[in-house]
Amino acid sequence: MSSPSIMPLFPLQAVLFPGGLLGLKVFEARYLDLVARSLREGSGFGIVCLQQGRETGTAAQGVKLERVGVVVRLDEVDADGPGLLRVRGTGLERFRLAGTPVQQADGLWTCAVDEVAADALRAPGDAMQPTVQALGEAIRKLDEQGHQPFAEPYRFGDAGWVANRWCELLPVSLAAKQKLMELEDPVIRLSIVDGYLRDKQIIVG
Repeated sequence: MSSPSIMPLFPLQAVLFPGGLLGLKVFEARYLDLVARSLREGSGFGIVCLQQGRETGTAAQGVKLERVGVVVRLDEVDADGPGLLRVRGTGLERFRLAGTPVQQADGLWTCAVDEVAADALRAPGDAMQPTVQALGEAIRKLDEQGHQPFAEPYRFGDAGWVANRWCELLPVSLAAKQKLMELEDPVIRLSIVDGYLRDKQIIVG
């Protein structure tokens, strides 16, 4: 996406982070068609968080979308009954809406978008190591419970990756997750997460 290009959008009441896993149940005709087209063309589509309104059916109902979203790559698509697909995907690069989203005749949202640069590879500083280690411990405990919320390989030496995975776990508002996802400096994002964890005494020291 070196220049603005038109991207189909899938609004959700959720924030997808780069490197994050996404599970969807798809049943509306417009999104069944979108998934089929993405599989056929080997292309992704944009996940954007709903800032306002509901987005069901083919008519917008006071819908307002966040300005930054994440492209999702489809990894698995399984039929889960007539007219119902179970989709798993992975978040790739971020994008920024470069215009006003338009709802097509079939209800699908599209918009011109610009790519947002990926996080620079920055190592967590020494002061952030307790936060890194706590994430490793959280992953271990979730694995023991039969949950694998993150895709391997785990990149504990990447500040952006560590921050993003914590953002997915923390019980904070969608608005807060959105602002964290939009931050262009991964070290600042991790620093904010670190401060939250210390404030809640999830980590000490």
